[in-house]
Amino acid sequence: MPDESNTSDDTDNVNSTGSADEEIVMDDSESEAGFLEDRDPDEYPSVLRITSNSDETHRRDALDRLNRWEAGEEVPHVINFESPSDLRALLTDRRVELLRSIMTERPDSIRQLAERLDRDVKSVHDDLQVLAEYDVVHFEQAGRAKRPFVPYDSIEVSLEISTSNSADDAAPA
Repeated sequence: MPDESNTSDDTDNVNSTGSADEEIVMDDSESEAGFLEDRDPDEYPSVLRITSNSDETHRRDALDRLNRWEAGEEVPHVINFESPSDLRALLTDRRVELLRSIMTERPDSIRQLAERLDRDVKSVHDDLQVLAEYDVVHFEQAGRAKRPFVPYDSIEVSLEISTSNSADDAAPA
């Protein structure tokens, strides 16, 4: 993960938690999967789901998606974070604004996107790089410019908050 050092546009990190050097941790099985590497953007699933579920819930959902995929159903690409703070660190207000703008009207370049959002080009570039590390944003070369795009029709965010199952915590009689 790149080091997110403070830039002249410090407002980009307003909604992140902790220091600017804090690393965002994605579930190991997600980061090692390389799920969408070398895939034509037209073949991406229509839905990206970003979650912060318990390990048990994430594994159960992954098996369910596998069964549905093997049955020929389209399943979402899922990125699961081990903690809600990591999910929040990825999806700051500024990055959500970037995603909405790109999905509404695909920009010709990073510079054009920065101008559209009235933001510094470097901070937009840095935010796009973080989103690209998680397969949320992709780029195509357009001459000398990199053209950012989101290959999904929709992005869903899910956060699980639950208590432990009392049956699991009870000592045997």
